[in-house]
Amino acid sequence: MCGIVGYTGTRVAGPVLIEGLKKLEYRGYDSAGLAFHENGQLIITKAAGSVADLEKLLDDKHKTFKAGVGHTRWATHGPPTDLNAHPHSSASGEIVVVHNGIIENHRALRKRLSEEAGIEFRSETDSEVLAHLIEYYFDGDLLTTVRRAMSEVEGSYALVVAGSKQPDLLVCARQASPLIIGIGEGENFVASDIPALLTHTRKTCIMDDGEFASITPEKVELFDKEGLPVEKEIFEITWDQEAAEKGGYDHFMLKEIMEQPDAVRETLRQRVDLEAGKVDLTELEFSAQELSKTERIFIIACGTAYHAGLIGKMAIESIAGIPVEVDVASEFRYRDPLLNPNQLAIVISQSGETADTLAGLRMARSKGLKVLAITNVVGSSVSREADQVLYTWAGPEIAVASTKAYVTQLIALYLVATYLGQIRGTVEPRQSLELVEGLLALPGQLKQVLSEESRTLIKNYCEHLVNWDNAFFIGRNLDYPVAMEGALKLKEISYIHAEACAAGELKHGPLALIEKGLPVVALATQEAVLDKTMSNVQVVNARGGAVFAITREDFDDVSRQVEAVFYLPAIIDILTPVLSVVPTQLIAYYTAVARGCSVDKPRNLAKSVTVE
Repeated sequence: MCGIVGYTGTRVAGPVLIEGLKKLEYRGYDSAGLAFHENGQLIITKAAGSVADLEKLLDDKHKTFKAGVGHTRWATHGPPTDLNAHPHSSASGEIVVVHNGIIENHRALRKRLSEEAGIEFRSETDSEVLAHLIEYYFDGDLLTTVRRAMSEVEGSYALVVAGSKQPDLLVCARQASPLIIGIGEGENFVASDIPALLTHTRKTCIMDDGEFASITPEKVELFDKEGLPVEKEIFEITWDQEAAEKGGYDHFMLKEIMEQPDAVRETLRQRVDLEAGKVDLTELEFSAQELSKTERIFIIACGTAYHAGLIGKMAIESIAGIPVEVDVASEFRYRDPLLNPNQLAIVISQSGETADTLAGLRMARSKGLKVLAITNVVGSSVSREADQVLYTWAGPEIAVASTKAYVTQLIALYLVATYLGQIRGTVEPRQSLELVEGLLALPGQLKQVLSEESRTLIKNYCEHLVNWDNAFFIGRNLDYPVAMEGALKLKEISYIHAEACAAGELKHGPLALIEKGLPVVALATQEAVLDKTMSNVQVVNARGGAVFAITREDFDDVSRQVEAVFYLPAIIDILTPVLSVVPTQLIAYYTAVARGCSVDKPRNLAKSVTVE
C-alpha cells in the first residue's frame, strides 16, 4: 500500500507534501519521509513513526523548497526504521525515489549492482535497488533513464523519481500500483490516491500500467514503454474528502472487501511456481529436516484469525498429513498442552500485537517449539519474536471487522500446507499442480463473487434479515469454520445475535430455536457432505426457517430446496472457504448499513486487541 505525494510548482512545497501525507496515512503509517532540493542538492528527511513525527524534524528553512516528494510507509521488506523509510537515494545522492509495490527480482538486482558497481546498500528494502539502478544507467535524461531501468524490474510499482540536476522535474512510472497526477495552474501534483490532491485540484489524470510521466510546473507529459506520447483524458473529481479516502465507497469495510482479489494476488506473488506446479516458501528458513520431522502443529489465534486456523488445520492435515490442534490463544496457555521441541507452533495475528496470541507464542517458545508467525504487519511484536514470519500482503486494514486480512491468512495457510506436503512427500505432483492452479485462479474468481449482480443479490436477502434479532449460520466440514466467521461478522457490525452451528448438530438442541421466517444461512460447498448438508436444510425448512444457501455453481440442485441461493464459481473443495466467506462478509455489511450501525467502528470493539 503506502502513500506517495509529489509536488512541483511556485508555492512552498513543504506544507503541501506534509498535508498530503497526512491524508494518506490510512495507506501506511509506520514511517515517513521527504526529499527536496536545497542549494543544488537533494536533502532527505525521514524517520520511523507517523507523519506528525516527521513534521517535527522540519525546521523553517526546510519549508521553503518549491518541489519535492514524500512517502508514508506500510512496511514490507524490512521493519519500520529510519533507514528503511522512504525516500531512498542513490550512492551519490543525486537520485531519490519513493516507491509503492514489491520488486520481485530485487535480490538479483542488488547482487548485480554490488558486484558491477560496488554499491553498498544502506537499507533492507527492495525499493532502494531502484535508486541505484536508475543512477547506474543515468545518461543525463532522467525520463529515458527511468524507462531503461524499469525495463529490468519485475513486480509492481508506483514510482516517483527526482534528480539533483533538474530541480523542478518529477518522473513517474506505474505498474500494478496506483498513481494519479493532479493538474493545477503553474503547479502540478502526483499522489498514490486522490485524498492527497483534493485540497489543491480536482483535475486529474490516472496513470495506467506501463506508463511513464514527466511532470514540471508548466506541463504534464505521459509516455508508453516505448517512449511514445500518450493522450490522457482529464478526470474531474466530484467526491468529498471523506469519500475519497475510502476510494469512493461509503465505508472502509466495503472498500477492503472489494480489495480482496488484489490482496490475494499480492500474498501469492513470488510464492507459487505454475510451471513447476509447486509452492515456494524458501523465504522461511526452516530446514527441510526440521519440517519433515514435525510431529504436531499447534495453531494459536483469536477471533477471526482463529477461524482461519480451523481451516488451516483441515488443509494441513489433508495435504501434509500432520496432526494439528487449533487453540483460542486466551485458552492455550491455561490448559497445560503437551508440548515438545519436535512440534511447530503457528501464530496468526493481523496486527501482530494481539496480547493473548503473543502470550501463546512466548509459551510455545519457552517449551522449545519453533514458531511460525502469519501476520500483516512488518516489525510487529509477533514478527520480531517468532522464528520465521510469513507476511500477508493485505495492506492496511482500517475497518475493525477483518475481511481482506482474514482471506490472506487463509492463503498463507494453504501455502504452508502445500509446502509442507511437498517437503514430506505427502502431496503428489498432480495434486500440487491442481492446488497451485486453484490458488492462482482465486483473484479472478473473487472478482466474480464481488460483481455488482452478486452484491445486489446479497442486498435483497438482507432486506429480510434486517428485521430479525437472531440468525443461524450452518455448515459441515470446511463450511463450518466459514459459518463461524460469517456469524461473527454479523454479530460484530450489525449487532444481530448470530449463532454458528455444525449442520449435523442442529437436532441436538439448536433446532428448538428455529421458527417461521428465522434467517438461516446454509453453506453447502463441500461435495463429500453435500447430501448430508441438504438433509439438514430440509429439517430447517420443515420448521419454517428461511434458508439462504451459499453453494457452488456446479451444485445446481440446491436452488430448488431453499428460498434464495448464491452461487460461487466451480472450485476444488479445499479452496472454497476463500470464496464462500465473501458473501457472508457482504451479508454482514449490507445488514449493518440497513440497520444504521457504525460499520467501520462497531461499539465496544477495537482493531488491535493489546490487552488480555
